[in-house]
Amino acid sequence: MGIYPSKDKQRSLSEAAALVQDGDIVAVGGNLSAREPMAMIRELIRQRKRNLHTVGGAHGIDIDLMCAGGIVSTVQNSYVGFEADFGLAPNFRRLVENQTVKVKETDCVAMLMQLRASQFGIPFMPSPPVQGTGILDFNPEFHPFQCPFTGEKINLLPAIKPNVAIIHAHRADKIGNIKLLPPYFADPLIVEASEKVIVTVEEVISEEEMKNLGAMLPYYEITAFVEVPFGAHPTSCYPNYTYDRKHIADYIEAAQKGPDEFKSHYLDCFVYECTSHEHYLERIGGTSKLSQLKSWKESIENWHGLLSD
Repeated sequence: MGIYPSKDKQRSLSEAAALVQDGDIVAVGGNLSAREPMAMIRELIRQRKRNLHTVGGAHGIDIDLMCAGGIVSTVQNSYVGFEADFGLAPNFRRLVENQTVKVKETDCVAMLMQLRASQFGIPFMPSPPVQGTGILDFNPEFHPFQCPFTGEKINLLPAIKPNVAIIHAHRADKIGNIKLLPPYFADPLIVEASEKVIVTVEEVISEEEMKNLGAMLPYYEITAFVEVPFGAHPTSCYPNYTYDRKHIADYIEAAQKGPDEFKSHYLDCFVYECTSHEHYLERIGGTSKLSQLKSWKESIENWHGLLSD
């Protein structure tokens, strides 16, 4: 974990994305279709980052889009897909099959243990052996070991220290204290395991308001933060808004038609041609769409309707 005592951390999206260097190990916050840092990911693609190595648990459109945008060379996530709703991630799968993107096979427990080693500042973490799988074949750096106290067979897993974590949160105050509402997923862990931390937030509030709310992440752990309302779209950021199922369905349809179709119907339209986050919000439907996504909490019927489009 880096320590950043400066109280001047608010940046533009482009300035914050510039902190990510080609070849970096990047821990991406959120989970599946929830609170993924999508505005930052679109900016990384616009800046033409290259050879990033993603790490984390179960993810979806974030990693799939990073692969399609050509900024990823290695994916070390336990799962990349769209669950039972839309199935496997089409861009990720295509690029793995043609060997453009390398998969570093892992599982959720192993990834968490390796990140915890970095969080604790130690070189490895003991973990129960994974039985009945080929996980040791895929990860020759995992070291089988006999516990000197119990004689039990365990694995020693080397620490993973991401160069940078990118997460999306609910609020920041003006010096960079962060309020993150549950579910937290692995976000607090990847923040403390990473050298640099970039946070996009729904809104910036006063220090007094943050004192009343109670910060989840202290300012000195944060390298830079950016105010980006709806910065997780098309994933959710509860309780603010639900995920945009219609947008994700259109994304999947374009991706399944191949890279050329995906570039012209999605990457060009929603990434390269959108010179700002505000432009992106207009492109996805503007105020009408955003109000619709916020309306999920007005009634169960509203919520069900939004998720069955």
